Amino acid sequence: MEDSVIKVSGLCKSYKKHEVLHDFSLTVQRGHICGLIGPNGAGKTTVMKIMGGIVKQDRGGIEFFGSGEELGKSRERMSFMIEQPIILGLMTARDNIEYIRLLRGYPDDRRVDEILELVGLADTGKKQANKFSLGMKQRLGIGMALLPKPEIMVLDEPVNGLDPEGIVEVRQLIKRMQEEWGVTVLISSHLLSELSELCTDFSILRRGTLVENLSRDDLLVKCRGHISVRTNDINKTAAVLENRLSIHEYKVVHGEEIHIFERLAEVERISQTITDSGLIITRLCKEGQNLEEYYLEKVGEQHE
Repeated sequence: MEDSVIKVSGLCKSYKKHEVLHDFSLTVQRGHICGLIGPNGAGKTTVMKIMGGIVKQDRGGIEFFGSGEELGKSRERMSFMIEQPIILGLMTARDNIEYIRLLRGYPDDRRVDEILELVGLADTGKKQANKFSLGMKQRLGIGMALLPKPEIMVLDEPVNGLDPEGIVEVRQLIKRMQEEWGVTVLISSHLLSELSELCTDFSILRRGTLVENLSRDDLLVKCRGHISVRTNDINKTAAVLENRLSIHEYKVVHGEEIHIFERLAEVERISQTITDSGLIITRLCKEGQNLEEYYLEKVGEQHE
């Protein structure tokens, strides 16, 4: 049974007269990878800083693991990598992770080798971290955050500035964390396409306000080309599609609209057949966008 491990409601935050968050709410389910998506300045980092106790919200509530009490204690079960990971450049990957182990009082030194292997840095030897690629540094930062075996990881723009190879490496690492270790992940990005293959859920922000929450399946349906149909009788319409047009690749959305995913070039025939069956069409159009078009429409960047 799913249960929420992060729940924020009605978060508001202003710096002087500038409001950076307005009535923002978010729920993250255990074992999910939730993407916090929005353009630069949308408020993503502020949300994560409030969760991490770095910044205090003006209004709104926070719950971790089903409780709004003793948030500091709950944060001991979490790890945060907000903005850039703090890495000691003159030290090796092993020394950086060992330093965090000692700093956090984690007793098992075998965990260091386990982390190095997990993040793909076991063979870096005596190479100093300041000579790592950006992707290697991001993986090291994630490894340092993983050291205490957190149940939740909050990652702020971990793929920002990476080349395609680095993005794939970080994606694979986060996916492995979720699948093999059961870690719940909240991850932010300003590009929906970067996280589209990784996240199970998405929350889109614009200017500190929640625009939309949706699952990955919802996102794929919205972005997939289809014919959208509304009539005075959706159930009868579905029967017409199957029995008279042999259309089976469709989905009934919210009990009031049908999305047809095949024979997209036959809009006129589909329309005529539905009408000939005695149904009244109240809406019929072709829809579908790629991920970037959908994202830009939601955040309104094309108008700014």
